[in-house]
Amino acid sequence: MKSLLAFVMTLSLSSLMAQTINVSSGTLKRIEHFESKDIEAKNIDVWLPDNYSAKEKYAVLYMHDGQALYDATTTWNKQAWEVDEVASKLIAENKTQKFIVVGIYNNPVKRHAEYFPQKPYESLTAYQRDTISQQLQKSGRAKEDFKPYSDKYLKFIVTELKPYIDKTFSTKKDAAHTFIAGSSMGGLISMYAICEYPNVFGGAACLSTHWPGTFTTKNNPIPDAFINYLKAHLPSPKNHKIYFDYGDQTLDALYQPFQEKVDVVMKAKGFTAKNWETQFFKGKDHSEKSWKERLNIPLEFLLKK
Repeated sequence: MKSLLAFVMTLSLSSLMAQTINVSSGTLKRIEHFESKDIEAKNIDVWLPDNYSAKEKYAVLYMHDGQALYDATTTWNKQAWEVDEVASKLIAENKTQKFIVVGIYNNPVKRHAEYFPQKPYESLTAYQRDTISQQLQKSGRAKEDFKPYSDKYLKFIVTELKPYIDKTFSTKKDAAHTFIAGSSMGGLISMYAICEYPNVFGGAACLSTHWPGTFTTKNNPIPDAFINYLKAHLPSPKNHKIYFDYGDQTLDALYQPFQEKVDVVMKAKGFTAKNWETQFFKGKDHSEKSWKERLNIPLEFLLKK
């Protein structure tokens, strides 16, 4: 738990003091303190593949926890997704269409509130919301009553950031070429994004999705709320792709029973192997190292030609 708390605190500090990020391939464009009407300003890192050209159009992958995507020397635990290496290899081997990556830095201190799916939380009774607040206070994720504002975060991405990206870079603007991805709480918000904005996002990659919402499975009402939300709001399987995965070590050890319930809902809603994957990785933990090792799988699934 201490390492996770350090993870959140360090990511928050990184949002305030963005370091210079080095990539081994492609080019990184930094947008400092991108302003929003609804949430605090964000640092944004846009990765462009080798030989990026305005004469071509590129798919776009939006990713959360942007400061942990590229350069392990700048992260708290010296681990990173190494998105530039994975993406460059896939593009070079013609396993995916050409795409750019928009890394969105998390909100200082308030990451949990920013990524926690808001409508499922608001569907809880007052007593249940108090239970969630108490559990998050106990784990150091909230100081007062917990109030997620992920609706504002998604509104920022869709109505402020995406228009800027589409205007500034040579992108394919339609949902069929717009994707969103993240891990842990970033997996939850990616799931929420494709459900709330099915006309914007055509695919979501949710790695090590943090279905418990808090850090205990006892007396925890939110996983069922997530399940009920999915039953009512999953997008059409005809034109959407969704990827889930999980390991069995550290925090990931909590996820299997919840993911199995989600899988039942996916099947009931008509998702098949053509448009949905859930993968289990035995022996893998809740870390950037693990996500880096398997990032190629969701990227190929979502972005294949």
